[in-house]
Amino acid sequence: QVQLVESGGGLVQAGGSLRLSCAASGRTFSNINMGWFRQAPGKEREFVAAVTWNAGGTYYASSVKGRFTISRDNANTVYLQMNSLKREDTAVYYCAADQSGSTWNYWGQGTQVTVSS
Repeated sequence: QVQLVESGGGLVQAGGSLRLSCAASGRTFSNINMGWFRQAPGKEREFVAAVTWNAGGTYYASSVKGRFTISRDNANTVYLQMNSLKREDTAVYYCAADQSGSTWNYWGQGTQVTVSS
C-alpha cells in the first residue's frame, strides 16, 4: 500500500523558516515525479513545487519562487525548505507523487503551516 507521510509543519512568525518532509513508502518512487501542493482556508488547492524523478528539474509557483526550495534524496523522501515565510503561506501542505499530466496519483494527509505576523 502506497503511503505519503508529511511532517515538519507548525507555527512560525513571518520571515521565519520551516522545512517540510514527505516520506514515501509502498513502492519505488525513485523513477517518478514528486511535488507539494497547499490549500488555504476557503481556497482551492494549488501547486507549490515539483521535482522530477531524477531531481534534474524543479518547478515552482510564482508566489514561492526564490523563497521555497524543493529537493529529494535517494530514499523516497522529498523536502520543501520554506524561507521568508509570509502570512499568505498559511495553509495545509500536501505531498504528492506519480504525476501523469496534470494528475497526481498519490497524496499525503497534509501538514498544517501557520504563519503569524
